Amino acid sequence: MAEDEGSVRVDAWIWAVRLAKTRSLAAAACKAGHVRVNGERAKPAQPLRAGDEVRVREEGYERVVVVRRPIRKRVGASVAAECLVDNSPPRPPREFVAPAFERDRGAGRPTKRERRELDELRGR
Repeated sequence: MAEDEGSVRVDAWIWAVRLAKTRSLAAAACKAGHVRVNGERAKPAQPLRAGDEVRVREEGYERVVVVRRPIRKRVGASVAAECLVDNSPPRPPREFVAPAFERDRGAGRPTKRERRELDELRGR
């Protein structure tokens, strides 16, 4: 277990505590503005210290975590859970997710009726 006394990069910590699958995805999330540290937009190399609040937006859901211990190396899930305090709101239930309109592959262009149904689903 690699423990750091001072600070660690935001992208490395997000990857180490398993909030992102890869470090490059964590860095891309930072560059895209999906990561905030203490309310401010974070760059991938921004230093992170114990007590900082990190907000990571993923797929319409925001994870809110507080850094307990900054680590650099990826660790197991049980150890990663000890390195953060999860203050995230509960995820919305799956049944409230809007249904997706699906068509058979190769069915051609949608008919006028299907276009109206699509517009209705999209709220137009």
